[in-house]
Amino acid sequence: MAGRQSPPRRSPEYVWLITGTLTIITVVFSVILAHQHSGWYREWPAALMALPFFVLVGIGYRYVLIRRHGFVLNLIEIPLVLGFYFAPAVLVVVVSALAMLIKELRRNAAPDKLAFNVARASAGAASGGIALAILPPFEGTGPVTWVVLGIAVTINTLVSLFAVVAVMVTVESLQAGLEMLRVSWLGLLAAEVCIVIGLVFVIALDTTWWSAILLFVIAGVLTLAYTSYSDFLRQHHTLAELYELANAVVESGQDVTLVDSLLVRARALMQSEFATIRLPASGRHPEVMLTSKIEAQGLLDVSNTPLEVIQRATAERRSVAVGPKIDADRDLLPVLRAAKVKDCIVVPLRSGQAVIGTLEVINRLGDLKNFTLSDVQVVETIAAHAAAAVENSRLVERLRYDAYHDRLTSLPNRRRITDALTESVKIRTPGEVVAVILFDVDGLRDVNESMGHDAGDKLLTEVAVRLRKIAGAGALVGRIGGDEFVVTLRAESTEETVRLATEMREQLRGPMAVGTLTLDVDTAAGVAVQPDHGDDPDALLRRAELAANAAKALPYGVQLFHPALESRAVRRLGLAADLRRALDSGELEVHFQPKVTIQDRHLIGVECLARWQHPAHGEVSPEDFVAVAEHTGQLHRLTEVVLTAGLRHCREWADAGRPLSIAVNLSARTLLDPRFPDQVHELLKQYRVPPQQVTFEISEPSMLGEIERALPTLYRLRDLGVRLSVDDFGTGASSLSYLRQLPVHEVKIDDSFVQGMATDSGDLAIVRAVVGLSREFGLTVVAEGVESELTFDLLAEMGCEIGQGYFFSRPLPVERLNTWLSAQTEPEETPTGEVRRLRAVG
Repeated sequence: MAGRQSPPRRSPEYVWLITGTLTIITVVFSVILAHQHSGWYREWPAALMALPFFVLVGIGYRYVLIRRHGFVLNLIEIPLVLGFYFAPAVLVVVVSALAMLIKELRRNAAPDKLAFNVARASAGAASGGIALAILPPFEGTGPVTWVVLGIAVTINTLVSLFAVVAVMVTVESLQAGLEMLRVSWLGLLAAEVCIVIGLVFVIALDTTWWSAILLFVIAGVLTLAYTSYSDFLRQHHTLAELYELANAVVESGQDVTLVDSLLVRARALMQSEFATIRLPASGRHPEVMLTSKIEAQGLLDVSNTPLEVIQRATAERRSVAVGPKIDADRDLLPVLRAAKVKDCIVVPLRSGQAVIGTLEVINRLGDLKNFTLSDVQVVETIAAHAAAAVENSRLVERLRYDAYHDRLTSLPNRRRITDALTESVKIRTPGEVVAVILFDVDGLRDVNESMGHDAGDKLLTEVAVRLRKIAGAGALVGRIGGDEFVVTLRAESTEETVRLATEMREQLRGPMAVGTLTLDVDTAAGVAVQPDHGDDPDALLRRAELAANAAKALPYGVQLFHPALESRAVRRLGLAADLRRALDSGELEVHFQPKVTIQDRHLIGVECLARWQHPAHGEVSPEDFVAVAEHTGQLHRLTEVVLTAGLRHCREWADAGRPLSIAVNLSARTLLDPRFPDQVHELLKQYRVPPQQVTFEISEPSMLGEIERALPTLYRLRDLGVRLSVDDFGTGASSLSYLRQLPVHEVKIDDSFVQGMATDSGDLAIVRAVVGLSREFGLTVVAEGVESELTFDLLAEMGCEIGQGYFFSRPLPVERLNTWLSAQTEPEETPTGEVRRLRAVG
């Protein structure tokens, strides 16, 4: 995002207008003062002795920046008070001018700035001298003397201040001058304090010149104290800014203002003209180069950093600082001069051992200022925050991308398709329909069984490539299941949609090369359109899937949805009465799957899983009867049966001397019931089970859109003392936001990632990232779907705490679980008491 430059600065040559005016004032006022003190030049020895004091005091300063310019806070008012009291005013003007000239020559100031500063110092002193001439004469060191000298020196300070303001208004803008006046109270306050100190010196010297010895000691101490306090303020300011910068990074999170906030604050903290972040292209991430420049609105896509400096920092993976006050890398000074850069610091952004970019600060503002080695440490601290922010942002982007895309084909997944359909159906276009065409790949199971899953994956990838080519630019292609692909588009009519589906199916057909074999793959296509078949995206997808299943029996392989195809849903509803009877009669069983700590193989608990053996239909899948329970209002009763069975056996195990915690799945609908926490509380009291022995697992996908309504129940459950877990983590659309919003204690990684991590580097990276993020949030990590020793070892290596899966045991009825406990575990004493430890794993 490039920013718009602020109005261009006027040429520095305009400063000579101010310098000339100040010079005229100095000459005129000095002539008047010289005429008033005709013998002033005879006192030149005293002036010569005072000159070193003026120079010494002028060297100690605090530099205050306003945009590109700054002004100096120093102790010059002290020698001015002494000069105006003990010497002719015209002599004070000469000494002030000479002291400023020496100081400017010492720092090799540019001619225009040297002339301006000398003219400013002499004009201020001359104006103060005129004030002395106008004000009543003073005698002694009484209050009248204090007032007269105070007014004269204050006028000197004001003239100096307004001279700087005039330069800023002339070269920059009126706003810059007003900003200078706004912060000038600090300089005026310091000047008044110095005037008081000077008056004390006057009183002491007027009493006896021997007091000069003591005054010099006091002056040295004051100078040292002033310098130390100035350094302390600068360090405090740096720490405060670093704290604010870290907070800004955290608060920005993954917001688009992250880089903007970081760069602007880094540039302000380092008082540099430019601050640049540079990220080379990496994978899906494009190249990024953004610069915050003083006086520019927004960020720019340019950088003044010499390429040689950047190359050295990235090649040697170290900070490179080049400037007049930095001894390292001095061979790059000619490169800086050629690029018209005063000084710069380039720090590599690291992710582990890899360099992912650079943070660059260029041109320390102010002629008196340059970067030093201490500044390098500050930039390195900022770079560490920047690198962490970039890595987290990329990780979140990847997780979000994975949440919306199929890992195998990189096509949008069901959630992405559903979201796109939600937006499409909102727009009513006369004469058009929103079409959903679902393609079911025939024979994929045979390919997997005969040639392996790798061959099946290659087949699906080829189907995805072909479908993208034939769908057209206006269509969205996605994969919503193992062998199901969806195309959504706008068509002229339902009939046109069926014709398009037929053409796509014919183009998908034909030989596909899978390894050394060439397969003839066919598909079945189901069609649903909005508004004919509904406006709900999920319903359209479901009906397109029903139509695709029906199309498998047709010779032409394309089926338009009609209501009769929803027979399966009707059959599910037919199970409602049987499910109610099964719940009331105890026909529904609860099986238990062990949960084991990965590091020391301690059995810590079980997950309670409902199972139903139907008298007529045989084993009914949990997906079917849970859906029936949800649609018929029996879900609350189903949850109560499972929870009661779990608590009863939990009490039995505790009484037998082998306590185990239990985990029970909750649906979003259960969490919307405000009576549920009270029911849990009563059951916990009834079975005398400690709340911390119970974990409720909330399926992440089921929470989409319901999180705000479910939060009150979740907080009430947490207040009871039970543990809360996010189940199926990574399969929803907003995993990271849930970790921030939900009062959870545990994250359960979905088995689809865990099962593939031993062979799929993408799954391994996701599991590793989730474990790392969960640690950052202070959450326990449970990996479900542990089915091999290799997976077990990988999880142990990355620090995952708990595992669950067939590698330990499949879900078992309570009798078989008790037998398994006796056969596969043995007691072990730990600091927290006796636990059951697996004799062997695998």
